[in-house]
Amino acid sequence: MITIKSARELAYMREAGRIVAKAHAAVAQAVRVGITSLELNQLAEETIINEGGRPAFKGLYGFPFAVCASINEEVVHGFPSLRKLKNGDIISIDIGAEINGYYGDGAATYPVGDVSSKVLQLLHATEESLYKGIAQARAGNRLSDISHAVQTCAEGYGFSVVRDYVGHGIGTKPHEEPQVPNFGRPGRGPRLQAGMTLAIEPMINMGTYEVRTLSDNWTVVTLDAKLSAHFEHTIAITDDQPEILTKM
Repeated sequence: MITIKSARELAYMREAGRIVAKAHAAVAQAVRVGITSLELNQLAEETIINEGGRPAFKGLYGFPFAVCASINEEVVHGFPSLRKLKNGDIISIDIGAEINGYYGDGAATYPVGDVSSKVLQLLHATEESLYKGIAQARAGNRLSDISHAVQTCAEGYGFSVVRDYVGHGIGTKPHEEPQVPNFGRPGRGPRLQAGMTLAIEPMINMGTYEVRTLSDNWTVVTLDAKLSAHFEHTIAITDDQPEILTKM
């Protein structure tokens, strides 16, 4: 069932979203050649706790870290590690926070040092596709209008949209109904209503959209080992423009 949040609930979700944004701001400043993803994980976790929240991913389904840190061809659910970031890498950081029983969720892909124009285009296209999707998150539209907008934007740049992992509802649980695919025809699925809260998160690949999971049973990588980018915001549907709760 898709839940409709009250004004009070949305206030709690704004606070969770603010904490996610604060953690991303700290990570964005820290990303550089030579830092490890484990250090970025620690920084994000400390920021969340200092802001009064709880790292939502830590312990979720058995995940052992505060953030997902996915480097280069890693699409999602990467483990933070002692691997040092190198010039030309990209790293996707997915952060969740909980406060007062409500959740926020946001992701961004950061370039490390100097990256090629093609890589910058991948990052730009992925972030743009996120905002194209958010623009369709309006009361009266259908859920798949979001999906179609994301896909149309990303494929317009010549990139591919991951099918196996999608966005989701969010609120008192980190993952709620409905699922929010990043592909599909418009005009389908539930009609959007004010008070719905969604985590919209395009995962866009430079090559094939196909992925596989590594032996750790968590880390998802592109099947062809080409780069992948990931951007995400938690949003609330209103009677007017969609509200981005994790605005960074």
